[in-house]
Amino acid sequence: MSPIPSLPSREDVLRMARSTTDITGQLLDTAGNITRIAVNTFDPRDGSGAEALRVLRETTAELAEASASPQVQEAFYRIVDTLTRLGTSGAPLAVHPVSEPAQALLAALGDSLLPVLDAVEPAVQEAVAALGELVDASSPLLPAAAGIAAGALLALTPVLGAAADVLRGSSPELRRIANALTAALAPLLPLQVALAERAAAAGAGVVRATLPPLADLTEAAAAVMQTARPVLVAGEEMLVAGLEQLQPLLLATASRAGQVARAGAVRVSAAVSPAADGTVVVAVTPA
Repeated sequence: MSPIPSLPSREDVLRMARSTTDITGQLLDTAGNITRIAVNTFDPRDGSGAEALRVLRETTAELAEASASPQVQEAFYRIVDTLTRLGTSGAPLAVHPVSEPAQALLAALGDSLLPVLDAVEPAVQEAVAALGELVDASSPLLPAAAGIAAGALLALTPVLGAAADVLRGSSPELRRIANALTAALAPLLPLQVALAERAAAAGAGVVRATLPPLADLTEAAAAVMQTARPVLVAGEEMLVAGLEQLQPLLLATASRAGQVARAGAVRVSAAVSPAADGTVVVAVTPA
C-alpha cells in the first residue's frame, strides 16, 4: 500500500499564494504596458495615432489607385495567363511515359551524388567563405564593373532590338528552315539510334578492357608519388623560399613603376592642360 502524502504546511501554502500573486501582478503589469503603448500610439490628442492612420489611408489609397490602372490590370492578367499555361502544359509532362526515364535518371543521379556532396561539403564551405572574403576585398571594384556591364548592355540593346525585328519579320523563312531541317533529319534518327547502340556496346567493351590496366597504372603512379613525396615537398619549400626572397624586389619594382606612372600622368596632364600666362609650371621628376 502506498503511503498517504502529507498535507502542505502553512509555510508552503503561504509561499505558493505569494508566488501566484507575484505572477498575477507581473501579468497585469505587462497587460497595462501593452495597453498604454496602444493608447499612446493611436491617441488622437497628441497627433501620432492620427498621423499613422493618415499615412496608412494614403498608402492604401495610392496602392488601390495604382493597382486599378489598366496597365497594372493587364500585367496581372498576363501573369495569371502565363502561369495557367505553364501549369496546363507542364502537368501532362509529369505523368507522360516519356518522363519516367527522366525521373529514373534524376533518382539515380541523386542517389549517386549524395555521397559525393557529403564528401565535398567541407571544401565547398571553405571555398564559399574564401569567395566571400574575396568579394569583400574587391568591393571597391564592383561599382566600376557594374558601370562597365551597364554600358555593355546599353550598347547591345540596339543590336538585340534589330535582331528581334529581323527575326520577327522573317518568321515565314524561319518556319521553312525548321520544316526543311525536320524533313531532312527525321529519316536519319533511326540510323543514329542504331549507330549509338553499336557505339555504346563497343565503348563498353573498350572500357571493360581498359579499366584493369588503368587501375594497375594508377596504383603504380600512387606508389611512385608516395616514394617521391620528400622530393616534391623539398621542391615546394625551395619554390616558396625563392618567392619569399623575390618579394622585396617585386615590391620595390612595383613602387618604382607607380612613381614613374604618377610622374608621367602629371607631365601628360600639364601638356594637355597648359597653365595660364603668368603662372609657374612645376614638373615632377621621380626620385
